[in-house]
Amino acid sequence: MIWARTWRILEMMGLASEFSKIAHAPPTGAQGIGFDFRRSDSPHQGFRFKLVEMPYGCIRFHRAEFLDIFVNHLPQGVAHFGKRLVSYSQASATGPISLSFVDGTTASCDVLIGADGIKSYIRAQMYREAAETRRDPSLLRYIQPVWTGTIAYRGLIRVQDVPRQRDGSQHRTIEAPMMYCGKSKHVVSYSISQGDIINVVTLASQPEKHGQPYDGEWVTNCERQELLDCYSGWEPEVEQLLSCIEKPSRWALHHLLPLPFYHKDGVVLMGDSAHAMSPHQGAGAGQAIEDAFILSHLLAKATPEGLLRSLDAYQAVRLPAANSVLAGSYESGMMYEFNSEYGDDYDRLGPAIQRQWSWIDEISLEEELVSAFKLADKPPANLL
Repeated sequence: MIWARTWRILEMMGLASEFSKIAHAPPTGAQGIGFDFRRSDSPHQGFRFKLVEMPYGCIRFHRAEFLDIFVNHLPQGVAHFGKRLVSYSQASATGPISLSFVDGTTASCDVLIGADGIKSYIRAQMYREAAETRRDPSLLRYIQPVWTGTIAYRGLIRVQDVPRQRDGSQHRTIEAPMMYCGKSKHVVSYSISQGDIINVVTLASQPEKHGQPYDGEWVTNCERQELLDCYSGWEPEVEQLLSCIEKPSRWALHHLLPLPFYHKDGVVLMGDSAHAMSPHQGAGAGQAIEDAFILSHLLAKATPEGLLRSLDAYQAVRLPAANSVLAGSYESGMMYEFNSEYGDDYDRLGPAIQRQWSWIDEISLEEELVSAFKLADKPPANLL
């Protein structure tokens, strides 16, 4: 899923019409539902305690279809698949960067952009080297992802397989993104693939285990009964929805601690390698696209002499913004499960949840880009 902010980037790229065809419905810019929040952890009919609305609402896609459009627009010859980076080296801060791959091949580049995910090798080397050169072993804590204390179960359901409600109406999640909330658990569901498929993610948390080691595989298959037992006793429409998932998978959700820097010399991080976050605001993909938007515009204007200033500008604009969303995503999960300072005081909780999405339109993309250009064009301090 993405929000209006990211949709603006797709429009500027000239890809909006193609993405409209694969969205749950073509985005129009009209006021739409972000999420419909319900209290659902009892066997009786639940109730809405907050409806979050915003321009465009929640724009939903099937991940594979979403990525295909980007891949289909890559220029010929720019992508080399089947490569895994082992290490990189750089003789000087402004010199070329040498890359070594698992298959024994090498390459060189002027800028190495680490977009290699939550378990980033590039982040690991960058922070190991920084810890050594700065004699600051505390930097090593940013290398490994941290378990959030949450286990998620995921599954896809064909809309045609979701039975109607007892009163004959269709399941409400077919029409609106739903957030079914309970103590230390919640269930997210929404339609994708032009409304043909329901994506379901259920989450069960132990906040006291945040930061503790997680033993075992992060992603595994599991029995459907395990999922059903976890949400036994919830309102009927939740149990009905979950019973439609034939083959759920289990995910141990990890995120990064907010990083203190995104680049060292000519090596720079973006996306999950820089700010992998919990999924509670549906913001991870959009934040990566924002990284690419700012970084690509800066690099397009950069000169060899001004390259490091451009990377500094990218970091100055994107690091505080993305770190704020990273922290806010975790806080949102606590709110949905009544584990925040607001508990289940709905009069305070509802507005607090609404405020969690304020980053979408607080500062426009254009304003961020102007700020980045100004920083990149600023002369070095020793020339002032």
